[in-house]
Amino acid sequence: MTDPRILIVGAGPAGIRAAETLVAAGLRPVVVDEGARAGGQIYRRPPEGFTRPPEVLYGPEAPKARALHGVFDRLVAEGRVEHLPQSAVLGFSTAGAHVTGPQGSRVIAHDQLILATGATDRLAPVPGWQAPGVYSLGATQIALKAQGVALGQRVVLMGSGPLLTLVAYQMLGAGAVVEAVLDTAPLSAQIAALPAMFARPALALRGLSMRARLGRRYHAGVTLHEIETDVRGPVAVRWSSASGRGKRSLCDTVGMGWHLRAETQLAGLAGAEFDHSEIWAQWLPRTDRLGRLRPGVYLAGDGLRILGADGAEVAGRLAAAACLADMGRPAPEIAADLARLARLERFAQGLARAFPWPAAMVRSLPDTAVVCRCEGVTAGTLRATVDHGGADANRVKSLGRIGMGRCQGRFCQLAAAELIAAHAGTDPAQVGRLRDQAPVRPVLAGALARSGGSG
Repeated sequence: MTDPRILIVGAGPAGIRAAETLVAAGLRPVVVDEGARAGGQIYRRPPEGFTRPPEVLYGPEAPKARALHGVFDRLVAEGRVEHLPQSAVLGFSTAGAHVTGPQGSRVIAHDQLILATGATDRLAPVPGWQAPGVYSLGATQIALKAQGVALGQRVVLMGSGPLLTLVAYQMLGAGAVVEAVLDTAPLSAQIAALPAMFARPALALRGLSMRARLGRRYHAGVTLHEIETDVRGPVAVRWSSASGRGKRSLCDTVGMGWHLRAETQLAGLAGAEFDHSEIWAQWLPRTDRLGRLRPGVYLAGDGLRILGADGAEVAGRLAAAACLADMGRPAPEIAADLARLARLERFAQGLARAFPWPAAMVRSLPDTAVVCRCEGVTAGTLRATVDHGGADANRVKSLGRIGMGRCQGRFCQLAAAELIAAHAGTDPAQVGRLRDQAPVRPVLAGALARSGGSG
């Protein structure tokens, strides 16, 4: 009998730990990842020959980054993992996973599938956000980690969540001029959530220490009004303080983001059902405790539960354990990981309550504000589409093109659902979720034409 073929999508913390667990059981998984080098977003690696050490790139997380990178590199060097870098899974068929990469397109047949697709920035539209020079917090961080570049000369960072503080701290460490850090989360909500966040006291204290480093640049409970722009991009951000006082921060670059949004398109194509999470204000896949969607398909990491890098490592091991058990092979003991998972979830729920999605801000967007940057759909057009076709997300997409652009709704879907719900007098859970469609990533026709065969 030949060993089953196991495909892992994603080489971040979840995918790496899943691969390690399967290799320990005597299997040789195939790992497909969009990055040139393994590590995922949180431990993104610079190109070969880059001279900045991990301590500079990852700060206190450098030992974890080194460990994960070392584990995966060793498995690949020993031939115990087949690694396909700079490659993306576009969808699935009965033949397998359709993958495109440097060698063209190919279909990878597999018996078991582990999706460790991670998360992307969760964005809320602000008037002016469609201008050049407005980036997500994740993109700002990628420039720092991958190329050692601080985008812009005078930067305003805005949004909410731990990534806002982390990116500001990292940019200051890189020598950037950070004019203001504008957090829409009220300070009262952050204080109220501290007991839950002290489920991980060391991490909570580290976050508070980073926040203190920001000093008077940091402002909580703000109201964002507009990113003022000219032909070159941002020139200032208009906002109001928690007390209602109008402010204007000069800048030439804006970074924005409201925590994370689970990357779930491939899970949807693999047959996942979704529940709307009131805590996270987004749709999340439904699985069992180990990440089992069904025997043969498993989810792990932030694409399933938004628990951060440590949680992703735990989830990767659990998904691999479920995979092994379903194949009738010896699986590692999971009790300790399940207990740790519960603690990580308490912490994550505290974060979600401390840094809530700015629903009221989104619902009050003026009609002229752009909601979908790819297609240029405004809030007014979206509201008019609801009047014409009803308050169903997919109906609004069909009639008004929201979510039809390059990002396939990754940046605009959550805000669009909020606006649809507000205009129709319902809630986002009733609006529904955009259907997943292949290809889940933009792909060049030439790449599809260059067939690398099946494997």
